[in-house]
Amino acid sequence: MQTKLTKLLNIKYPIIQAPMFLVSNVAMVTEAMKAGIAGCIPALNYRTLDELRAAIKELKANKVEGGSFGFNLIVNKSNVKYKGQLEVICEEGCDFIITSLGSPEETIRQAHAVGIKVFCDVTDLRFAKKVEQLGADAAIAVNNEAGGHRGNLSPEQLTSLLHKELSIPVISAGGVGCKADIDRMISYGAAGVSVGSPFIASVEAGVTEEYKQACVDYGAEDIIMTERISGTPCTVINTPYVQKIGTKATWIENLLNKNRKLKKWVKMVRFSIGMKATENAAKKATYKTVWVAGPSIEHTNAILPVKDIVAKLIV
Repeated sequence: MQTKLTKLLNIKYPIIQAPMFLVSNVAMVTEAMKAGIAGCIPALNYRTLDELRAAIKELKANKVEGGSFGFNLIVNKSNVKYKGQLEVICEEGCDFIITSLGSPEETIRQAHAVGIKVFCDVTDLRFAKKVEQLGADAAIAVNNEAGGHRGNLSPEQLTSLLHKELSIPVISAGGVGCKADIDRMISYGAAGVSVGSPFIASVEAGVTEEYKQACVDYGAEDIIMTERISGTPCTVINTPYVQKIGTKATWIENLLNKNRKLKKWVKMVRFSIGMKATENAAKKATYKTVWVAGPSIEHTNAILPVKDIVAKLIV
């Protein structure tokens, strides 16, 4: 399975274990590397820069031939930790950075100066062209089958379009739960895939057994969009609690969102409340079960070690 992605990252298989807020950790990425793929962790999974630095050092010590590791950075102003996170990552080193939600210009400049590759999340051609011009090493095409915050175009539409229009590799993100899905994405022109939701139900994932089991018990038809988490449409499992609170913003949020001066603050409050509910559901037993996942959990039939999940993706 040699592609432009395997050559870029010196991995055996063209798969990135996607960065997942609250889920991804050193143990998962270590096992991903051992299985011959790349693994990525959101920098925001670490509360302090010292914790982030320690994680990088541990992953460097765990590095094996045929595997690679990286970190995801939220690069807009909402992430007040961004500059410090970028500095630590560039000081300690890793194989790649994935940028989300903002301009990657500064990240690309600093990362390239120390030999770190930069891949950028994109959902449309306009932004993909922009990151290519800025020097991104690859574009991660976030389609409408991705978990969490997703794009609007189908995997075929987005991947085919970007493959045709860009000179840098395209990595398809969303809708991959088995080998046939990977083959399909590559047929659209993808150099590889980013896979998240199937790894939630891994032995190594740092979330509750209830969350993992939900990814086994529920399927693609149970994934719905909600605005009640971050103020932006996000895919979650349709649990009884999600059904109870509804999926649309409240009337007062809609009203305040029409006020240009207040809109930013309303979104910040909604994001804070939603993320806290998501964190509680991921880390401890609670009746407020807000579990983020994508439709690719359709192929999740058991809680398995990361190595076995990778094996299902390549055979």
